[in-house]
Amino acid sequence: MGIIAWILIGLLAGIIAKLLLPGKDPGGIIVTMLIGIAGGLLGGWLGKIIFGVDSIDGFFDLSTWIAAIVGSLILLILYRLLTRRRHHRS
Repeated sequence: MGIIAWILIGLLAGIIAKLLLPGKDPGGIIVTMLIGIAGGLLGGWLGKIIFGVDSIDGFFDLSTWIAAIVGSLILLILYRLLTRRRHHRS
């Protein structure tokens, strides 16, 4: 898959992750999109490392989307935890 496809999957995975974990996040839509792109990469990497499968088969493969969404959810949760701690310290 090309970089444009990864960006598109990441953007959509970030939106889906945000819909699955609603709430107010600092950073808005731009941060959500960046989390989605990074989450897509993280999900693909974790799929290879943990399960030993190539979870990045193609744009329309279910495994690609699941990996991207799971990675985005992980990063969104971590982002919320980190920003919550920083906000409570202030």
